[in-house]
Amino acid sequence: MSLHDLAATILARRGADPETSWTAKLLAKGPEKCAEKFGEEAVEAIIEAVKGDREKLTSEAADALYHLLVMCAARDVSLDDIEAELSRREGRSGIVEKASRSR
Repeated sequence: MSLHDLAATILARRGADPETSWTAKLLAKGPEKCAEKFGEEAVEAIIEAVKGDREKLTSEAADALYHLLVMCAARDVSLDDIEAELSRREGRSGIVEKASRSR
């Protein structure tokens, strides 16, 4: 499944029954709960990266990407919005780009 397919699935489940869809259940709990869940998954990915377990890191990274997209969908930020921002930054030094945000 591509990230675009995943993002489309998340959007399609927005109006689904929270009793039958984990995505719908998360979105029904609101953006704050979606952010909390993304944070938990990101920490789990970090732990596996530090441990060096490639298989578990792969699994946790997939969870983190899913929850990132759910969190963004809860605030009406689409994968297209994220890609547009990445495109805007393309060709710029990460150091220069970061410095421009700290002003």
